[in-house]
Amino acid sequence: MIPASLQNIVDRLGAAWYERAFALKAISFAMVGLVNSVIDFSLFSAAYYYFGLSIIVSQLIAWTVAVTGSYVMNSKITFAAESGRKLGARTYFGFVVTQVAGFLANTATVLVAALFIPVWAGKLLAIGSSFLVNFLLSHFVVFRTRRD
Repeated sequence: MIPASLQNIVDRLGAAWYERAFALKAISFAMVGLVNSVIDFSLFSAAYYYFGLSIIVSQLIAWTVAVTGSYVMNSKITFAAESGRKLGARTYFGFVVTQVAGFLANTATVLVAALFIPVWAGKLLAIGSSFLVNFLLSHFVVFRTRRD
């Protein structure tokens, strides 16, 4: 037997799957992710190579700016209907938590996959797994449609 909360998510996923909005949101989410990947890479490179900061500090700066940009763009574009195009501390915090979950999914996937396939192929699988985790958590948790 599936717990009620999990069944609710499964039911919502099934209903959303048949709606075009779900697919369009996934595409929009991926495009925002692509933009923020460029931002992340650029900031990391500048911090590390130009300013001589450590890898950890450079990574933290780049990730924080990219996640914040991703939150703003997804609030204003991808999940505009759900967010009312408004930004808020609560949804920002929830979004950051989902991004950490995606990072953990990415890392776990590449570590496990590297035991069986080349690392570069594992990294490609990891990108897919983190996209899936980040999008589903954003869609069903952070920017879910709230009932009044």
